[in-house]
Amino acid sequence: MDKIIFVISNGVMDDLRFLDEEIRRAGDPVLICTDGAARRMKELDRVPDMIVGDMDSVDEATLKYFEQKGSRIIRHSEDKDETDTQLALESAFEMNPDQIRIFGALGGRIDHELANISLLVMCAKSGIDAKIVDKNCELFVIDRSCVIDGREGETVSLIPMSSDVRGITLEGFRYPLSDGVMEIGRPYGVSNRLAGTRGSILVKSGYLLIIRQLKV
Repeated sequence: MDKIIFVISNGVMDDLRFLDEEIRRAGDPVLICTDGAARRMKELDRVPDMIVGDMDSVDEATLKYFEQKGSRIIRHSEDKDETDTQLALESAFEMNPDQIRIFGALGGRIDHELANISLLVMCAKSGIDAKIVDKNCELFVIDRSCVIDGREGETVSLIPMSSDVRGITLEGFRYPLSDGVMEIGRPYGVSNRLAGTRGSILVKSGYLLIIRQLKV
């Protein structure tokens, strides 16, 4: 069975029921949350395996509550270069996961949102199957290939995360591509659509962000 780790960040999460259902569907994933996201775990009556961060967004009473419940608290200095989400991901890497799913990484401050998306490149470089997930979309980065099983007409956008991405081949899409190139500053890969229920994406070099729009 795959080892799945959920990293819960402190971005916008309007529907905690979605997160709770994803945890149920995953069986028994390891739960790592950033300090500010600990409040959400308390609302869901779930105990994270680990709370990571500089602890500037959570009160000591909440930390003590989870520590007594068995959560491991990993404190970092406020004078750090990494975001709390990056630190949580690095803790996840140490557990040798098969999959990482990141929640609460979108919305709110745009600088944090962009930083969280860029962390998907770090995951791809490490060879880890990692996705940012919310109830409307999922995002992941590839440097080789992937197959998308979805619904006909599903919107899929492609955005380069390196200076250029070369050798892009798209099959099963309304707008196919053969050995194409995408460059930062020329976002022509936005709003493609699946022609059927399956599409394949191949890249020869570079890092390509895939955004699946799960809800219209």
